[in-house]
Amino acid sequence: MESAEFFSSQAGRKLTAPRQLKARFGIGDVVCHRLFDFRGVVFDIDPVFANSEEWYESIPEDIRPRRDQPFYHLLAENDDASYVAYVSQQNLLDDATGGPVDHPTVPQLFDGFKDGRYQMRRSLTH
Repeated sequence: MESAEFFSSQAGRKLTAPRQLKARFGIGDVVCHRLFDFRGVVFDIDPVFANSEEWYESIPEDIRPRRDQPFYHLLAENDDASYVAYVSQQNLLDDATGGPVDHPTVPQLFDGFKDGRYQMRRSLTH
């Protein structure tokens, strides 16, 4: 099995991910959480879990996701707040509302919203 290494500043160490892992969602996709009532737009993807051990251990064991799957950084929102979320692929679904995400950071990272997806700002893609 081929693998690739990358450094995670959040985990504070080098991580290894199998090359054949495929992310189901892409940057700019609007998604919702499978268990909790929030939605968001993907702005970064880790090929495997790349956060701190403390963060991982803080998730109740009965709903703790596997580490060997893509994890997504989201500009997230619920009825009460806007925040940044880190969510496993197994806990994300396509957002059925089809509408934009009302997060204050969206205009800094994305230009337009079309067909249920955001377009990354050109200045950030180079």
